[in-house]
Amino acid sequence: MASLDRVKVLVLGDSGVGKSSLVHLLCQNQVLGNPSWTVGCSVDVRVHDYKEGTPEEKTYYIELWDVGGSVGSASSVKSTRAVFYNSVNGIILVHDLTNKKSSQNLYRWSLEALNRDLVPTGVLVTNGDYDREQFADNQIPLLVIGTKLDQIHETKRHEVLTRTAFLAEDFNAEEINLDCTNPRYLAAGSSNAVKLSRFFDKVIEKRYFLRDGNQIPGFPDRKRFGGGSLKSLHYD
Repeated sequence: MASLDRVKVLVLGDSGVGKSSLVHLLCQNQVLGNPSWTVGCSVDVRVHDYKEGTPEEKTYYIELWDVGGSVGSASSVKSTRAVFYNSVNGIILVHDLTNKKSSQNLYRWSLEALNRDLVPTGVLVTNGDYDREQFADNQIPLLVIGTKLDQIHETKRHEVLTRTAFLAEDFNAEEINLDCTNPRYLAAGSSNAVKLSRFFDKVIEKRYFLRDGNQIPGFPDRKRFGGGSLKSLHYD
């Protein structure tokens, strides 16, 4: 396989929400048998066909950076984590649908990654969420993914998904809700797969095709990966 251009996508969210399982599913198309806590950052790679099925189709590497830790970490930990936030082209925000706190913390995660980890003015509103104006000028594509959908009882599902829909709206992002232990949620042709592909296409467009002053900073260099027909790579 020839050298491919690449983009960097952060995967952020509280510990235990299933980020590692999600990344493994996205890159390996397999369920992660024994997930463990991520220390620092783990990087896996997915191969994505930009504008698949069109004359503009081109293959890219999507680097998924699974960042460990807690949003409430000490400032020293946040400073260490900041190195992972350089040259970001997209962000996937992951929360546990059974844990409302993990959903609320996505605002803090996004602000931290976007270098806005300050005490915002007038940010908190009555429902405890952040003011969406904090993200109005954000140029980095965002995607919100809710995990553990299978653990929500049918009688509660509508209530929970209605709440998380507002969350995605605040970020001006599409949302995907799934169970990371069931690959069918990302089956080819499904609405979730279409949303995911659309998100990656947007990330690539921002990185390689946007030519105005708002272009997202990307990688200063382009590493070359080995040949073969491998559809994903993993960094140990």
